[in-house]
Amino acid sequence: MSYNVLKGKRGIIFGALDENSIAWKTALKVKEEGGSFTLTNAPIAMRMGKINELAKACNAEIIPADATSEQDLTTLFTKSVEILGGKLDFVLHSIGMSPNVRKDRPYGDLNYEWFLKTLDISGLSFHKVMQVAEKNDSMNEWGSIVALTYIAAQRTYPDYSDMAQAKAVLESIARSYGYRFGKLKKVRVNTISQSPTKTTAGAGISGFDVFYDYANLMSPLGNASADDCASYIVSLFSDFTRMVTMQNLMHDGGFSTTGITDDLIARLSK
Repeated sequence: MSYNVLKGKRGIIFGALDENSIAWKTALKVKEEGGSFTLTNAPIAMRMGKINELAKACNAEIIPADATSEQDLTTLFTKSVEILGGKLDFVLHSIGMSPNVRKDRPYGDLNYEWFLKTLDISGLSFHKVMQVAEKNDSMNEWGSIVALTYIAAQRTYPDYSDMAQAKAVLESIARSYGYRFGKLKKVRVNTISQSPTKTTAGAGISGFDVFYDYANLMSPLGNASADDCASYIVSLFSDFTRMVTMQNLMHDGGFSTTGITDDLIARLSK
């Protein structure tokens, strides 16, 4: 059911790869709620995914951009404002990649050049996105910028490796730039710490299925789905959350504040 909570709002959605991705589901939900947007992803990711199908379904234009490149981001924001007919009201940063994780490098034998790439793509790019938006005066007052993160920024999960440090950087940037953007233009900046989600990227992490089941047993409401996350993102883009900023918002069915559950005890007692 649509409530038109984003009617007349314009934005950019980063990171839609295929129908399993949270960014993909967010784009569909934003369209359903009356918003208009451009889609963007790194050129290599676009070749791997199905973003053209999404663009057609949402009547949205695609602007390829490497989120680590200030030049690409400047072009992205400039063109988006032109295409959409005005300044932006929302941005979704749904970007994350670790060469060390992809190539199964153990945490005690990281390739540091790859580590820096992880930090740049998965953390620092969030600062670059907002810095370019600020310098180009691309955001409307009371706009909303959201990035996706994970609880590994606060707790240790062995197979998450250097992505944990990248997410910690991302969350810190949200607080620091959230203060700055709030003072400048009332733009709010938040991160959503999502349950383990069966996206193409998430499912590629070693041991993901086991941890997905564990988190589901530990969450009184169960794991939050990608569809549920898309709805939460829409609420943060809407005017109903105008005073929410600089927050790391847990969207995990209660996992982050649960010590142990009856379901897990029953499983371990077998």
